[in-house]
Amino acid sequence: MAVERYNNNSASQSFSILHRNAGGNPLQAASAAEELIKDEKVQVIIGIETWPETMLVAEIGNQAQVPVLSFASTAIAPSLLQLPFLVHMASNVTQQLRCIASIAHFFQWRRVVAIYEVDKFGGDSGMLASLAEQLHSVGSNIERHLVFPPISSLSNPKKRVCEELSKLLDMQSRVFVILQSSLSLATHLFKEAKQMGLMGQDSVWIVTDTISSQLDILDTSLISSMEGVIGIKTWFSEDNNSFIKFRRLFKKKFQSKYPEEDNSEPGIHALRAYDGISAITKAVNGLGGNDKYSSSTLLKNILSSNFTILSGGIRFQNGQLGHLPIFTIVNVIGKKYKEVGFWSSKVGFLKDLDHIEESGEGNSIKAFENLVTWPGNLRRAPKGWAMPSESKRMKIGVPGRTAFGKFVKVKSEHEPPSGFCIDVFDEVLKIVEKKYHLPHDFYIYNGTYKDLLDHVVNKTYDAVIGDVTILANRSRYMEFTQPFAESRLTMLVTARPEGEKPWMFLKPFTKELWAATGGILAYTVFIVWLLERKANPEFQGRSWRHQLGTSFWFTYSSLFFAQRETIHSKYARVVLLVWFFVALALNSSYTANLSSILTVSKLEPNVTDVGWLQRHNAKIGCDGDSFVWKYLIDVLKFKEANMVNITTEDDYPGNLSSGNITAALVELPYEKAFLMENCKGYTGIDLPDIFGGFGFVFQKGSPIAADFSEAILTLKENEMLKLLETKWFDPNRECLTKQTTSTTNSLSSRSFWGLFLFSGVTSTLCYLFFCIHGCYKSQNKIYAGDSTTSNDVSLSKQIELVNNFGKGERNKNEPW
Repeated sequence: MAVERYNNNSASQSFSILHRNAGGNPLQAASAAEELIKDEKVQVIIGIETWPETMLVAEIGNQAQVPVLSFASTAIAPSLLQLPFLVHMASNVTQQLRCIASIAHFFQWRRVVAIYEVDKFGGDSGMLASLAEQLHSVGSNIERHLVFPPISSLSNPKKRVCEELSKLLDMQSRVFVILQSSLSLATHLFKEAKQMGLMGQDSVWIVTDTISSQLDILDTSLISSMEGVIGIKTWFSEDNNSFIKFRRLFKKKFQSKYPEEDNSEPGIHALRAYDGISAITKAVNGLGGNDKYSSSTLLKNILSSNFTILSGGIRFQNGQLGHLPIFTIVNVIGKKYKEVGFWSSKVGFLKDLDHIEESGEGNSIKAFENLVTWPGNLRRAPKGWAMPSESKRMKIGVPGRTAFGKFVKVKSEHEPPSGFCIDVFDEVLKIVEKKYHLPHDFYIYNGTYKDLLDHVVNKTYDAVIGDVTILANRSRYMEFTQPFAESRLTMLVTARPEGEKPWMFLKPFTKELWAATGGILAYTVFIVWLLERKANPEFQGRSWRHQLGTSFWFTYSSLFFAQRETIHSKYARVVLLVWFFVALALNSSYTANLSSILTVSKLEPNVTDVGWLQRHNAKIGCDGDSFVWKYLIDVLKFKEANMVNITTEDDYPGNLSSGNITAALVELPYEKAFLMENCKGYTGIDLPDIFGGFGFVFQKGSPIAADFSEAILTLKENEMLKLLETKWFDPNRECLTKQTTSTTNSLSSRSFWGLFLFSGVTSTLCYLFFCIHGCYKSQNKIYAGDSTTSNDVSLSKQIELVNNFGKGERNKNEPW
């Protein structure tokens, strides 16, 4: 059609097309290309659809310097091939794989099975490596890949397909991506997968453009077996005038040539073929009617094409189409398919293309999710995982040997386990089963925790429920939920009551507060003595020591409101008024805090420092089955010879009280369980070593872990987890308060600095006012009878003023 249009419109030049059908055989394609170049003197080769054919034909074209336009999709960059005469008319398939990775990322499918049919040379066009890279970038990976030889080389395709698919039955992953496949292989794949139950609920099948672009020509028997499949198709506009005219003419010619075919709609390959010829004709027109042009010039003009026609923008960059394609996401339903959305590498998922420039990543993915009908007629998003069923129940491992029975307790293999962890699991299950059912059975395991977790890695168990700590090295091989219990290293030690200390009466105040109290008391004593020493007989005596003693006794006794001396100075009254308020606050605070300290029984640990244990080679207790044992040796550098293996919670009190061990190092939840029953004579000290907490364990990539994590967060937010902790770890009344050595109960000077500052400033100002007032009165007495009008005051008068003030001469009836 494109050649016919050009020949009809060109008066000076005309094109002729020479057809060769290689039947998908790369060697025949290479032979045909060589024959066309040497014998027919063709100037351009166009239309190769497979990558092996493209490579051989491009090599021949490169040697003969004949441009080769290929429609084959690949994930290999043309710049790596060193074939300058090769022009890709198809977009790099990497963009399709990015779209698949985006879908996997949104639905949290962590494990993917890749399926592809190799070409004649056993290659996959780089698609498997590219898919692995794209999935890795979103936190997913390829768990397994099935490789099929060319279907034409198989004597019994059905048998081979069944053999390969049976390998997937024992796997948990149910997300299958068909990278490349012939229609013949796809027919066998979907029919056998459906019979084997691999297309049931919670399964996902995604196909690339190699299959989805041909959905229109599939027979109803094949497409009905593909129900629920998601396909990625290259989008092209059907609304522009060029396509409408092309479509009308194409259908007319196709129906006249193939009247037996029902579907006459043009596909992406037809559009690319038309656009390829258009790029060549425009390149020839760019030569200006010059018949003598080189192949290099023709290639240069082709690569400089810049126009928009049927399949989209035709602009080349590094030998391939430069524009980023938009993909249509289709969903097979019954015997047909429908479009459910679009995807672009620039803006992500789109419900429609009306506002493509304004959209953002994932803006309509929710709508996309609701429009899809998944395999098994599932309306919600599938888990992409072999979910438990009544016929294949979930196997949950439970530790049979636990040091602390409050967390998991197993009476016998015939009775269900109990404990805090089991109750948390039951509450989580109630929330999860609002979404889907999880039939399960508990399997009691009496080995070590390490061996129990290995059974999850080797897929003997689907999950483990118990007091399992989340650790970095464990999370590499298994999936943990959000923690439901905090975990850190703590130290259990013997302790004695803190109230038995002989200097306990000093504890209500810190050393700084005692010093500050003494300082403000001394300053107040000194100011009161200065203000009262001349006018008040009770503050006078034979020596200044006697006067200061009286002043100190008066100020100190005011703490208890037992002072008997009379105050004469109004300035001293102000000072003492503020001091009385300070004394009242200090007295009340001291009494209240001391009462609290003596009333509440506190324990002082005999050891508070891990370093002390190491320096003195003290014996420490630890559960040898716990990771803590190895942590103490490898990280904290304890000597294994100084470590004692303690396997049950009942062994801790005896070993601690007898001195067999100086301390026991356990995790925080175990400390709580121990002190709940053994608060007398023991206490716990939190250490800075923090772990990931207790969590449930699932197989790596299991989507159930994410739902359990969400449910655990819900339990935390609605305080159900707190209620369970209270149920299992509510201490006795005698053990309500766990105390360790600390000065946090002592009041510090920061609580009173405002009062001290106010008292000090008040005392200082009162003394200043006292001095000013005294100077003024003394001056009036000295100069009362002086009739001189001289402005000069003699030196003798000034000395007399100072002496009179120092002697304190004043009218005793004027108390200032």
